[in-house]
Amino acid sequence: MKPFKQLLLPLTIDGVDIELAVLYRQGTDTPLMFLHGFGSTKEDYADIIFQSALDDHSFIAYDAPGCGRSICSAPEKVTIPFLVKVAKAVLDHFKVTQLHLSGHSMGGLTSLMLAHELGNRVLSFTDIEGNIAPEDCFLSRQIIEYPANDPYEFFNRFIERALHAPAYASALYSASLQHKVDAHAVHSIFSSMVELSDSGDLMERFLSLPCRKMFMYGEQNDHLSYLSHIKQNGVRLSRIPECGHFPMYSNPTIMWREIIDFVSI
Repeated sequence: MKPFKQLLLPLTIDGVDIELAVLYRQGTDTPLMFLHGFGSTKEDYADIIFQSALDDHSFIAYDAPGCGRSICSAPEKVTIPFLVKVAKAVLDHFKVTQLHLSGHSMGGLTSLMLAHELGNRVLSFTDIEGNIAPEDCFLSRQIIEYPANDPYEFFNRFIERALHAPAYASALYSASLQHKVDAHAVHSIFSSMVELSDSGDLMERFLSLPCRKMFMYGEQNDHLSYLSHIKQNGVRLSRIPECGHFPMYSNPTIMWREIIDFVSI
């Protein structure tokens, strides 16, 4: 078991001051970067220390600005393009030239946009239910479907809907949302996700990436219309049993097994 370290990384992105809460581990093999989803944190991936097959890999995960223990001077300015700039700054800080990239949901969309910019620097991309089509906005589109003038009012109602959603781990997810997300970041993040999903050519970007690609999804989302299409275009599908949108909560053993197998090819 090779443990990770923690640091607060000061950054300034587009005039916004950030103290980024980071988990990292130095290794001799290609770095792994994990980007968490909306309402989650870097600790979603802390169990990497129990994955002996990945012991030699460097590892980076961090709380996105407006989330977890990261401090952000203007959370209302956090968007997906903003998060891409943060990710690039982190890679620059750790002097990462090539990497294996994984991202869940919001982090999956951020990873997609990042991989599109980095090109051949990304060796593999594990997309864990990240947005690649308009239908993926079942969480973020609520900013349009349930409008509210007050950010706390919207967020509290969002949490209540998540509590009662008929999906694996959704109630568990809802329980810590107030502690993991700054309510002032929600509107900008969700609006950005919807805009990109509706008009950002995400499917084309995803399929055109030069790296190996795996799309991981829970069995409750077998209905996603594009699964056969992306498989036919060379994307490996990873279907996680007894799971909805959150494999790291519902079935982490299978999630890690799939990531290890994919990265180790």
